[in-house]
Amino acid sequence: MQGRRLLITIALLLAALWGGLLGYMHLSGSMSFLDRLEASLTDLRSTVVGARVPPPITSIVAIDDQTAADNGYPLNRATLARVVSAVSALKPKVIALDLLLVDPGSDEGDAALALALQQTPSVIAAAGVFPKEIQVVGIDANDPLAAIPTASKMLLPLGRFSDVAAIGVVNVATDESGTPRFIPLISRGGERVDASFPLRVASLALGINPAFSPGGLALGDRHLPTDNGQRLPVTFYGPRGTIPTFSAADALAGKLPAKAIEDRIVVIGSTVTGGGDVFPTPFDPVLPGVEVMATAATHLIAGDSIVRDRNVRLLDSLIALALPLLLISLLAWRRSAIGYAIIASAALAWAALNVAAFAHGYWFSAALPIAAALPPVLLFGAAEIWIDRRQAVHFAAQSDLLQRIEAPGMGEWLARDPNFLAKPIRQDAAVIFIDLSGFTGLSEAIGATNVREVLSDFFELVDEEARSHGGAVTSFTGDGAMILFGLPQPADDDATRAAACAVSLCERMRPWLIAHSAMSGQKIGFKVGAHCGPVVASRLGSGNRQQITATGDTVNVASRLMEVAAERGFKLALSAALMAAAGPESAPLRSGQLEGPAQARIRGRNEGIDVWLWQGHPL
Repeated sequence: MQGRRLLITIALLLAALWGGLLGYMHLSGSMSFLDRLEASLTDLRSTVVGARVPPPITSIVAIDDQTAADNGYPLNRATLARVVSAVSALKPKVIALDLLLVDPGSDEGDAALALALQQTPSVIAAAGVFPKEIQVVGIDANDPLAAIPTASKMLLPLGRFSDVAAIGVVNVATDESGTPRFIPLISRGGERVDASFPLRVASLALGINPAFSPGGLALGDRHLPTDNGQRLPVTFYGPRGTIPTFSAADALAGKLPAKAIEDRIVVIGSTVTGGGDVFPTPFDPVLPGVEVMATAATHLIAGDSIVRDRNVRLLDSLIALALPLLLISLLAWRRSAIGYAIIASAALAWAALNVAAFAHGYWFSAALPIAAALPPVLLFGAAEIWIDRRQAVHFAAQSDLLQRIEAPGMGEWLARDPNFLAKPIRQDAAVIFIDLSGFTGLSEAIGATNVREVLSDFFELVDEEARSHGGAVTSFTGDGAMILFGLPQPADDDATRAAACAVSLCERMRPWLIAHSAMSGQKIGFKVGAHCGPVVASRLGSGNRQQITATGDTVNVASRLMEVAAERGFKLALSAALMAAAGPESAPLRSGQLEGPAQARIRGRNEGIDVWLWQGHPL
């Protein structure tokens, strides 16, 4: 019990340390080794929650396959200017051009595009180039931008365009599968600090300058929680086309529906097949990048982005600390069907709450609690199984030892009925006594080591014969033993088996005494007595030390019959009562030399009894 308590204490302590370490790493955002698992579980939750209808804030005008077929690809600046002008004519709130205008086109086309961008508040794209695939950030409490990755190079639009339109950075933060998970709302490159493309769009649409605070963004009276590094978590409304999308070819043909454009944000970008600007999402393996930008801009204005800020991460860390402690405590409390059902219920309840929170706009980590709970629980379970196996081996050894000491079946009987012989019972039984003759002198002659060897072999021989005939060796005393037939329950053939056992003992003892090296040249013999009748079976002793035995006149007579056999020059003396009960086909009648019945006096009794004397044929 003390060992198991120590194991539970160590398991709880290690689980707390492990969960605390993972929680600390999660707070700092340094858990990239769990990103793939978290990404898969996030996609699963998105699929479970399902697609939703986006608010009527944003529309997309796509440079699609039809546009490319009609006008070539990429569009020249003059054609692009016509698309922008066609959209502007329908009075959108903001036009967002998700195209990099870093190289000059024809002077006439660039001038036309610059003029078109002036007609409506506009945002054009810039992009940061990072030296590494994994962006490493610093930590500096005095620098609010320390957690913002720094680009080695910025791809900026031409000055003639940036003079008439705002600039927004189109970089996204993807996971290992390439799915966009975050929009960095601020980007740094050299001496520049730029807002993201969606943030610049939302700011222009609302006519409000953004204000950042630790873990948050304010757009007027709208407060949006942000994740580490002022990143906006992104979830998707559905597959491509969920945000209303129209072809730029329709814009050029004057066929855009006015209601889908008027007073809305219109994002213009490429969706042409093979254009390369696509991302896998839970709902679509090739979602166009323009729809990612449109989704993020919608989140910022509608305020419906999923929440994953420091408070959510802190709660994640607390769950990572508490869940393994709870599961280990439950596992330690009860390892049964009920216990496992409670553990499964706790895990399912956590999973259901996690999915429900995701559906209501809170992104709690699913991978972190699994990583925090699974290793400690598995290790604790494995340790308990190992300890249980060791205990099982120990108990098996103890049981085997008990079976060697007690009669076959006695241990099982006691296990089924612990109160067996708690009170003495009177019943019929057959009793055999066997004793070595001349052993005291032998002990002085052969020394303690050889004495132990002789007694060990003697006890093993007696035990084998008792077991093979269904008897119980109830005691080994010095150089003798008592065998009882009739426990745990009396049987009709107790006397028959006792007679056979007595004869078999005699037949084995004679060659064993002759062949044993330690007794060479020594005068050692043996004597056996057997009787049957009523006995009182009981447990002797108290507390943890108890022995099953039998007492009464029957036992005393069986013991004294050994003297009768020795006095008359025989190896075995059997009472007439035992012979009668054993029947006409008993072992003494079928082998060896049998004489009797003869009257014999029994020491300690006033009346004698009839006795049969048996010995084997000469060797």
